[in-house]
Amino acid sequence: MVLNNKKWDEKFWLRMREEVLNTWHTGKDVNLKLGIEYHKSLPLEKQFDYVLKKGEKEGKILLQPRAGVPILKEHIELLKYLQENEADLLPTTIDSYTRQNRYKEAQFGLDESLKEGKSLLNGFPAVNYGVRGCREIIENVRIPVEVRHGSPDARLLAEITLSAGFTSFEGGGITYNIPYSKDVPLENSLLYWQYVDYLVGYYAENGIIINRESFGPLTGTLVPPCISISIGIIEALLAAEQGVKSFSVGYGEGGNIIQDVASLRVMKKLTKKYLEEFGYKDIHLTTVLHHWMGGFPEDEARAFAVITYGTIAGFLGSVSKIIVKTPQEAIGIPTKEANAQALRNTRQTLQMLENQYFIDQKLVEEEEKVIEEEVKSILDRVYSLGEGDWVIGTIRSFSAGVLDVPFAPSKFIHGRVMPIRDNNGAIRFFDFGNLPIPLEIKNFHREKIEERVKFEKRPVSFQMVLDDIYAISKGRLIGRPKVEGKR
Repeated sequence: MVLNNKKWDEKFWLRMREEVLNTWHTGKDVNLKLGIEYHKSLPLEKQFDYVLKKGEKEGKILLQPRAGVPILKEHIELLKYLQENEADLLPTTIDSYTRQNRYKEAQFGLDESLKEGKSLLNGFPAVNYGVRGCREIIENVRIPVEVRHGSPDARLLAEITLSAGFTSFEGGGITYNIPYSKDVPLENSLLYWQYVDYLVGYYAENGIIINRESFGPLTGTLVPPCISISIGIIEALLAAEQGVKSFSVGYGEGGNIIQDVASLRVMKKLTKKYLEEFGYKDIHLTTVLHHWMGGFPEDEARAFAVITYGTIAGFLGSVSKIIVKTPQEAIGIPTKEANAQALRNTRQTLQMLENQYFIDQKLVEEEEKVIEEEVKSILDRVYSLGEGDWVIGTIRSFSAGVLDVPFAPSKFIHGRVMPIRDNNGAIRFFDFGNLPIPLEIKNFHREKIEERVKFEKRPVSFQMVLDDIYAISKGRLIGRPKVEGKR
């Protein structure tokens, strides 16, 4: 098979599917027909896309935490606790072994967790539990559940969880490879995720709408907006070609509210534009903001401030959903109580912001123009390199550095792009790498950085980048140098 952005032939998919279901013994319990029948029996309140549409109609920003523990009973208790504490949508975060298709190690971790009576995995091993175990989750909660993971190859995970009744599945061939894996070629992960999207499209053909979500934050470390938005649009286009009908594009909070609001607006506008331009006019498109994905302060009171601050950007950017962080991010896996506290904090903030739009629209519009120009320039080059094919263009673009992600572990990218904050905390480019950014926009970035250079009276350097990476965890947005006599 030649890898391209064409909808798969069903016979090809079925041949691969037989191989996928034989990867681990629980795959034999997957039955598409029974899975579709089960989905049809689910009440609307358990269907992700329905709840997203309902939230839009009511003008409500939905809240979703991150959560996942290995012992099924405890995982169900955790989700039930969260649905009683402001969660509108539930997660099932998958453990690291399962993300890398290491099901034997996941089984060992699960067995030891059951033996010791405590969590010895950092998530829920869904493949090991199979359809029956996963379905117990759906049966015991009253709101929709999404699979959140980080796997370059999520084919068996998707088969099992979707058959079990999960109605949303996060990730993509770019966003769940480049930030997560070192040695997985893009050709492989794009192929694996075409399989997932074809499966979701198959459900759609049978009347079952599964929501798909692109992981917007990527590495979560000062990612320039144009990079995450461009990649989100590409993943939306790839998913739509395979038949996906409900898609959520995500964005990781950058920290400068003007830039974040502008980014969220551009993300929705351009994703819709590109989908329609390429013939995908029946996609239900929604947007997601992830609370700050970088380092958090260890002090919980300060961490709550970071959460509250991010919620403001989500509100002003009119997102469909916020992925809520907790005050224990700097410590490790949060408790259910910490998760609930963060949900209540976010809900309170949103309610207090109702009918308030305190933002300089002119500044937002100026930033929008810059980001929009950057995204269009990148996507035009990707499309050109692919000779009209987004999959081919994506592979060639990462190889050429036309697409790049800062601080990513993948050895299949250039890794030359380097971000830095300007004097107002917006994310700019210290090094553009090979990104096809117009000269006028490059000069804009340089001028913004120069303002900071003059203010701090120190030359622009990699030290500024390092300072910015750790700034929020140390109580600031911008990594300013220490000034004697000042805190």
